[in-house]
Amino acid sequence: MANLALLFLFLFSFTVATTKADSFSRNLSPETLGLKREKLSHLHFYFHDTLSGENPTAVPVAQAATTNKSSTSFGLVVMIDNRLTVKPEVNSEQVGRAQGIYASASQSEVSFLMAFNLFFTQGKHNGSSLSLLGRNSIFSGIREMPIVGGSGLFRFARGYAKAKTHMVNLKTNDAIVEYDVYVFHY
Repeated sequence: MANLALLFLFLFSFTVATTKADSFSRNLSPETLGLKREKLSHLHFYFHDTLSGENPTAVPVAQAATTNKSSTSFGLVVMIDNRLTVKPEVNSEQVGRAQGIYASASQSEVSFLMAFNLFFTQGKHNGSSLSLLGRNSIFSGIREMPIVGGSGLFRFARGYAKAKTHMVNLKTNDAIVEYDVYVFHY
């Protein structure tokens, strides 16, 4: 009888312990958060990466001791607050900002790790953002990078961005990049 009582106590304790361990999470239906049918959106804009002039929007913040000797600038980290515009012209209507970092992450080609938020400031997407995290081999024709999340109207977002260099100034390294973003969201 004592063995049966110990077995019962063990099983009861095990059940309570496993129940407590999972008590921080639960399954929900999307409707409980007010989520309706998922949508697919296409956004098109130009990313202005300005390293030169009086008010640069891309600023190197760190580099390795060997970065200046590297043909790919390996180890360079750049903080950005780049304009997003409707057209490639500098004075075009601004629709948002790209805010975050990119870093030279390859020793064999010029390729950046991109980690930034696309924060929208105009129209129905005002105040919403998308998070991009991916590899950008900048001398490839069209580069594809994942959209890994979002906020506001882009809550639960997932998708991808296609980047294509529109213009680059090889003296200043200023660039204008055309982006097409395809994103699922609620």
